Amino acid sequence: MADGFALRALGALELDLASELHRDAFGPMGERVWMRQDIAELLASPGVSGLLLQADGKDIGFALCRAAADEAELLTIAVRPSHRRLGAGRALLAMVVDRLRTAGVRTLFLEVGVDNPAASALYDHAGFQAVGRRAAYYRRGQAPAADAIVMRLALN
Repeated sequence: MADGFALRALGALELDLASELHRDAFGPMGERVWMRQDIAELLASPGVSGLLLQADGKDIGFALCRAAADEAELLTIAVRPSHRRLGAGRALLAMVVDRLRTAGVRTLFLEVGVDNPAASALYDHAGFQAVGRRAAYYRRGQAPAADAIVMRLALN
């Protein structure tokens, strides 16, 4: 537990919850929401694991990562809007990084939309460095697609 937050594994019984959390976090941005089946397929993939973040016994966020050898990719991190700017995202990211580091992962990658300054600030604060850009990576409903910044964090 960190700063009043607790972490538990995301499993098959939490697929609907994870989809709801993803919808709450990304739906308002016009991003495609991950459905139960999307998350189930990811969790069934080699090296993918999920974590749920709780505060006061309530599920408030989750993260999915894919690890291969000594590298990992943060596939998504989502926090309920009601718990943003309260340290939940920072705590979840820190716990994910700690678990990956303990598992022997040396480098963590992620993508973040150029139109998501709050997430960019979170990753900058955690020490991630921009290493690339993917044009029109995130579809935004009727709005133009947003570029993604590829970021890297050295864990060891």
